[in-house]
Amino acid sequence: MGLGERFDRLVDPFEGPNTFGNTRTFWVGFALVFALLVGYPIGFGSYAASSAALYLLYAILALSLSVVWGYTGILSFGQVVFFGIAGYTFGIVSLNLTSAVTTMLALPLAVGLATLAAFVLGYFMFYGEVRDVYVTILTLVVAIVLNTFMAQTAGAEWSVGSVALGGFNGIPAIPNLTFGVGSAAITLDGSSFYWFTLAALLAVYLGLRALVNGRFGYAMVAAREDADRTEMLGYDVRRIKLLVFSLGGALAGFSGVLYASWGNYISPSVFGITFASIPVVWVTVGGRRSLLGAVIATVAIEWFRQQLSVTGSQYAMVVVGVVLLVAILFVPEGIVPRARETVVAVRERAQRTSDSDTMEGTPE
Repeated sequence: MGLGERFDRLVDPFEGPNTFGNTRTFWVGFALVFALLVGYPIGFGSYAASSAALYLLYAILALSLSVVWGYTGILSFGQVVFFGIAGYTFGIVSLNLTSAVTTMLALPLAVGLATLAAFVLGYFMFYGEVRDVYVTILTLVVAIVLNTFMAQTAGAEWSVGSVALGGFNGIPAIPNLTFGVGSAAITLDGSSFYWFTLAALLAVYLGLRALVNGRFGYAMVAAREDADRTEMLGYDVRRIKLLVFSLGGALAGFSGVLYASWGNYISPSVFGITFASIPVVWVTVGGRRSLLGAVIATVAIEWFRQQLSVTGSQYAMVVVGVVLLVAILFVPEGIVPRARETVVAVRERAQRTSDSDTMEGTPE
């Protein structure tokens, strides 16, 4: 078996009609970009890597919405609900039981609780026949309710164990994510946290590529395109949506744990309307049916927002809103899908020109 055949077998599970980038050229470029990202802390230092880790963990949150909205047709403003639930759970557990083992176990516990919350909410929505825009409204309402509730937990009576919820002030001093026991424990901070987040993003991205290009992925797309016809073919659309919504909740929860560990802080602002709308912007601009587009748009928009914030500009959200409007009006399918269409069109035009020149040069 040649090297090319081995390469094709390696990437075959991640390729299919439901994702962009199914050529060797794409995967070579993908590997080069990933290698550059791995070396980013070496070239720019630990502080820059820590700042960049925020963009990467946000990209996981964007992917959680991309798979729910782009591939199953469920526009959810509730990804921040699961993001916040997991972040608060991680902070409460790790602060109440301060040890490396507890901090390590707080991660799956927090993600599990976020997944359970998504499952319960999804069950009542999909098996309660809540459809279309009403799902969007309901997820937004849940986020608003949690934001309002958590904001009024400033009193001493609002404590879980020894941890005060803090109201608007949130929960400070959340410990860094730690793996291992005793002297063998590794605390993720700075560059190590960046590399962990980058590896997690890679695993999530490739895992979702494999999912949406598999049999279940085809069922997801079918449910998005025509739920009634999919039901007639024998698929349980409600079950499909519930499973994908729960998966989205798990990914959002994992991102929330990374966020709480990254900033050592969590507050009710993670449930706010502004933050709830940001993932929708990321996915819309990048292309809601493109996993890669969601990642690229998230990193680009968040980097741009931070640059505006550093310079003292108060118009970061205004600029992001303008970007969203421009994308909706001129690139409704998203930047990455449009770029792919442009590349394909240029190649086809070049091929037609080449074929035409060949025919003209052929003697009769």
